[in-house]
Amino acid sequence: MKTQIDCAAAQAAATQHAQAEPRWLRRQLNRLLRKGQRGSAMVEFALILPALLLITTGVMIFGVAMNNYLQLTNAVSVGARAVSTYAGQTLDPCAVASNAVISAAPGLNTSLLTFSYTFNGVPQSGTNCASGTLTTGAANDLASGTTVTVTAKYPFNLSVYGQVFSMNNAVLQATSAELVQ
Repeated sequence: MKTQIDCAAAQAAATQHAQAEPRWLRRQLNRLLRKGQRGSAMVEFALILPALLLITTGVMIFGVAMNNYLQLTNAVSVGARAVSTYAGQTLDPCAVASNAVISAAPGLNTSLLTFSYTFNGVPQSGTNCASGTLTTGAANDLASGTTVTVTAKYPFNLSVYGQVFSMNNAVLQATSAELVQ
């Protein structure tokens, strides 16, 4: 009978030892793994940083392009409004419109702007379309009740960290039409 009890005790001790061993082993593995995680946040940040900078740069460049477009659109609208109020008062409606656009777009390089106009269906271009009298040329076409259309184009160049990426024939264009008063 004593041998049966000793066998049962030995079996229980072996079971306890087998259960304790994995706990001990798990604790040791956890300690080793925790030591290896010390710089993992820094490595993960270093891996994500280039993508984060690329996205941030893209957002900023898109913002600059959008700002240029909004300035151009607003300036063209101001130019069309200005020239629509000068019927019978100016010999050079192109100069009135272009000067209004240039003064309304301070953030744009105004030497790069190109203009085109339509006065009463007659196309004009440039910053000057002077007439000799109010009854000839562009001044005559700027008659009350007709429509004036002002269009401006601005080249679209991307600049990223000092590197300029020029796309062929990429332009920002805005058009505005007003009824001449």
